[in-house]
Amino acid sequence: MPSYANHGSARPDSDMTLFGSPKDRLEFYRREIHHEINNLSGRTNTYLTGQSFLVIAFASCMANLNPDWGPIFTLVMPVLLAMFGAFSSLSAWPGIKASCDIVEHWQHKQIQLFKCEPAIGPAYDDAPLFSSWESTYDGQDKALKFYKRSPWLLAGFWVILGGVALVIQLL
Repeated sequence: MPSYANHGSARPDSDMTLFGSPKDRLEFYRREIHHEINNLSGRTNTYLTGQSFLVIAFASCMANLNPDWGPIFTLVMPVLLAMFGAFSSLSAWPGIKASCDIVEHWQHKQIQLFKCEPAIGPAYDDAPLFSSWESTYDGQDKALKFYKRSPWLLAGFWVILGGVALVIQLL
């Protein structure tokens, strides 16, 4: 079983057999980034769609005017929905975070490729083929902030909304 602990010459040679050229490596990294961004987008879209339906259900519960069971319903159901919304937001966080971490991993590999390969990196000429957004961590980090913040913002939103619903009904 080979050991890569010393980072000797065995590892770069195996990378060269896997990738014929820096262009092949870049295409591979780009495909992986694209695939993970699609996964992240799908997870986030599903999560936000579920949250929007919870908001509609919450608003419907708060608007219940049934004289027989309306008061107890508007006391219990909005708070339960708010708790469910907060818990589902916290449950969505690990999957979204994992996808963001994978995107950051492949982005890091791509940036390292830009730095070490003069044929495709910024050292080639004064007008590199790829923008600074693609060859730095800042651009990708800004792009992923929405995904990373959404579960936490919506969990906070649900806690506040559940508290407001409880206070409104009890006062």
